[in-house]
Amino acid sequence: MGISAHGPGQGIAEVVMDVPPVNALTVQGWFDLADAVRAAGRDPANRVVVLRAEGRGFNAGVDLKEMQAARGFEALVGANRGCYAAFAAVYACEVPVIAAVHGFCLGGGVGLAGNADIVIASDDAYFGLPEVERGALGAATHLARLVPQHLMRAMVYTCRNVTAAELHAFGSVLEVTPRDGLRAAALEVAATIAAKDPYVIRRAKESLNGIDPIDVNRSYRYEQGFTYELNLMGAGDRHRDAFLTDGGR
Repeated sequence: MGISAHGPGQGIAEVVMDVPPVNALTVQGWFDLADAVRAAGRDPANRVVVLRAEGRGFNAGVDLKEMQAARGFEALVGANRGCYAAFAAVYACEVPVIAAVHGFCLGGGVGLAGNADIVIASDDAYFGLPEVERGALGAATHLARLVPQHLMRAMVYTCRNVTAAELHAFGSVLEVTPRDGLRAAALEVAATIAAKDPYVIRRAKESLNGIDPIDVNRSYRYEQGFTYELNLMGAGDRHRDAFLTDGGR
């Protein structure tokens, strides 16, 4: 359990999240994920990375229980820095990253999927940012890479979710597949990329990041500043406590 890196070979690496019950990552978990993705991209044997998860869903964001159990703001700062590192690692990975998403993709999950190069999703997948209801902000930067601007704003304000089918209609999810075929579908796309000239593919990834109209790292860091403000004003603790008191995850 935890974050593992392996793969079927032939230029394909898999980075897998397996943190029961809902893949809500601890501070260390986010940094471990960042390290695993960076290492996979640096390995000259790899031509593409598949990021996927085991369990009930892809990723449910930050481990709020860890944050509320900690004294002071160390866990909050650690989670923000860990998320920043993991999202940035996916974006800057030296080879294309395919996110294979099943079940829930919430909060930090959206940060990962939004920064991936390609998203493949199962037909039970859904995406959302419940941050407003948790007294936090962030990952709207990455949600804006998945949905149109006005829908992104509505999702932030209302905390509504969107389905994989909706994202497929927008073009941000490449394929929607039955859940039991998700890994195979992701690996099939990965194999197509892995068959290309690896030097050219790495330069393609570098060039596409270079022409992005939004600096995702700076944009996300700006959002995080408001999370710090919400915590200083007491809104963060209030909403996180209420969520965990109601059962949480």
